[in-house]
Amino acid sequence: MPILESAYNPPLFFKSGHFSTLYTGLFRSVKVPTQKRERIQLADGDFLDLDWSFTATKTDKVVIVVHGLEGNAQRPYILGATRELLLCNYNVCAVNLRGCSGEANVLFRSYHSGATEDLDAVVQHILGLKTYSKIVLQGFSLGGNLILKYLGENRQRPPEIKAGIGVSVPCNLASSLEELLKPKNILYASNFKKRLLQKLRIKHKQYPDKINESEINKIKTLKDFDDVYTSKVNGFINALDYYEKASCLQFLDKIKVPTLIINAKNDSFLGAACYPVKEAKQNSNLFLEMPLYGGHVGFYDNNNITYSEKRVVKFLEEKV
Repeated sequence: MPILESAYNPPLFFKSGHFSTLYTGLFRSVKVPTQKRERIQLADGDFLDLDWSFTATKTDKVVIVVHGLEGNAQRPYILGATRELLLCNYNVCAVNLRGCSGEANVLFRSYHSGATEDLDAVVQHILGLKTYSKIVLQGFSLGGNLILKYLGENRQRPPEIKAGIGVSVPCNLASSLEELLKPKNILYASNFKKRLLQKLRIKHKQYPDKINESEINKIKTLKDFDDVYTSKVNGFINALDYYEKASCLQFLDKIKVPTLIINAKNDSFLGAACYPVKEAKQNSNLFLEMPLYGGHVGFYDNNNITYSEKRVVKFLEEKV
C-alpha cells in the first residue's frame, strides 16, 4: 500500500524525540482500567500472566496487547491503549511476557523478541474460550516485532485474527541495537541493561550451574547480554544470529491481515532498516505511517490520549 501520510503535529516541546519518549515513559499517568489476572501454563512447564480488562457489555472482540523490552501490563502505554480499546467495545488481554509480571518465571530462559510460540499459546488459549470471533494483535516496540513476526510466519493463522498493529517497532533488531549503543541513547541502554542484569542475577541463583558470575561480569552492553544469555538459552549461535532470525522485517511480505505500523522518524531507538517502506509498498495488507514526531512509544496528544491510541482506534474502525 502507499505509505500513509501522518497528520500528527504535537506541541513544540514534544517535537523532540527524547522529550516525547521520556515524558511518556516517566511522567505520563493513566487511570488504571480494572484488570483481572489469569495465569496460563505453557507446554514447556513455564507460565504467562495475562491481565484482562473487560467492557461493560458482552463483546465478541478482543485485542491481545504485548509490551516492550522490560515492560509489563501496567505500563502507561498499555493502560492508555486499553482504555481506548474498551471504549471501542474490545476486551483487552494484556500479556506479561515471561518474567515480567512481578514474579520470576520458572525456567532459565526468559522472553525475547522472536518468541512467537508464547504469543501463539495466548492465541490458542483465547480461541479455546470460544468467546471471541474477532482477535486483534497489538504490540509496542519489542512486542510489536513479536506480533508482526507471528503474523508473517509460515503457520496456520486462525481466521479469528482480523488485524495487527505495531507501534515503535524495531523491525530490524540489529539496526535498532546499533542505534541503542550510540551515545545519544546511553541513558536508555544503561537502564535496560541494569534491569536485565538484575533479572539475570536472579536466574543465576535459581540455576547456578547454567551461568556463572564471571560470564555475567563480562556483560557491558546490551549486545553482550544477548551474546551471553539471550542467544544461548534460546538456541541461537550468538547475538547477531538472534537479531537476524528474530527480526520481523523478513516476515512482513507474508502478512495477510490488515496491519498498521506506526514508527516515528525521530525515534532514537530505530535505525534506517526499521522503516519497512519497500515492504509496505509491496504488501497491500501493510500500512506504514511514519510521523515526523513521536519518539519511542511517545506520541503525546491532547486529553492524555496519545496520537497512536487515536490512530489505532481509527484503523480498527476502518479495517475490522
